[in-house]
Amino acid sequence: MPRFRRATCRGPGGGRAGSPGSEEETGSEVLSHGSSASEGGSPAEEHTGIEAAGEKGQEEEAEDRLKEHMDNLLDKSAKTRLAALRSLRLAFSSRTLSEFLLERRLTLTDSLEKCLKKGKGEEQALAGAVLALLCLQMGSGPEAEEVFRSVKPLLVSVLTDSMASPGARQSCATALGMCCYIAAADLEDLVSCLSCLESIFSPPSTSEGGSAPSQHGPLHCSALQSWSLLLTICPSSHIKSILDNAWLRLPPLLASSNVALRILAGETVALVFELAQDMEVDLCHQDTVFLCAQLRVLATESNKYRAKMDRRKQRSIFRDILHFIESCEYQEETIRFGLECMYLDSWACQRTYQVFKEVLSSGICHHLQNNELLREIFGLGPPLVLDAAALKASKVSRFKKHLYNSAAFKARTKARSRMRDKRADVL
Repeated sequence: MPRFRRATCRGPGGGRAGSPGSEEETGSEVLSHGSSASEGGSPAEEHTGIEAAGEKGQEEEAEDRLKEHMDNLLDKSAKTRLAALRSLRLAFSSRTLSEFLLERRLTLTDSLEKCLKKGKGEEQALAGAVLALLCLQMGSGPEAEEVFRSVKPLLVSVLTDSMASPGARQSCATALGMCCYIAAADLEDLVSCLSCLESIFSPPSTSEGGSAPSQHGPLHCSALQSWSLLLTICPSSHIKSILDNAWLRLPPLLASSNVALRILAGETVALVFELAQDMEVDLCHQDTVFLCAQLRVLATESNKYRAKMDRRKQRSIFRDILHFIESCEYQEETIRFGLECMYLDSWACQRTYQVFKEVLSSGICHHLQNNELLREIFGLGPPLVLDAAALKASKVSRFKKHLYNSAAFKARTKARSRMRDKRADVL
């Protein structure tokens, strides 16, 4: 699990000692303050009470809107259902609503199942996304397991249906991996989900030495990403069978025309090598030598028919992958959110973080700070409780940010100008 460093918050400086005086004067001052306080509440207390009442009113209003969106999932109009699904997806990804959803999970799950069964295209894709967020909100308890067991057959049905839209299948692949990762309690469920996802990104033609699939690139990416996520929680007995057979189906994906699929395949190869290293299993044989040669080509590729940004991103990532396979050293990454930060120090941590980031989108920082499930997964401990003064002190003013950015831009421009100056001496 990633290492975590929690920032310490220190309040204002200590209090100042009072001036000397007689006990009678002190007593009279205390009595005068007490009498004034008894006459009426202080302005600060009144302001705090008004703020609390306002926050409570806003929370009740937001819950009423959520209830309305849930009711609209059963509306006859497809446009109304789509609007409700979009609103629920936004709410679930940007807020923590576990207590609110706990009482309504069965009704919401039933409505989402109907959207998956009777809906088409975008409606199915949105329903799958909301299901993944619902499991994430529920946590890893029996409630989430109940939701997973209810929706798993339907997710598998849509995912394996070749007549369904690619967007719906892609969303169901992500939802199946996320729900299984969070809520699967039996090894049988985990193995069946792995097999289903593997059949998507590695069809028979690929496993038998054929070329990588060229159609539905995003679908294969989502299936491979979910499959590699589930690898991180597999027991050692099942990982051994994957190391013996299944991992050899990954190298053909490195030749895909989809840059995202090539990169995901490379990262999954690195993850498999990391799991083998943890289990002290040696994967160094003839196929590995050929694989390293293939990775080296991808790390130095400069073909003009590929987009410049794609080539740059591919070279950077495959250099890290090749470096790890050759030296078993991972390039650590730091993730900052609020007053905290965490370190991704393995391919397993990196894959887990990337999947949650994709599902939560811009709400990842909020959930890393407040969602107990995510904090447990990444070893962050209980959520920090900060008062308004500490939060205000931690924020950097806009003017200071502007000064810092200006100085960094000036230094970067000078450094690049020296490197690009044609008059500079070249030794």
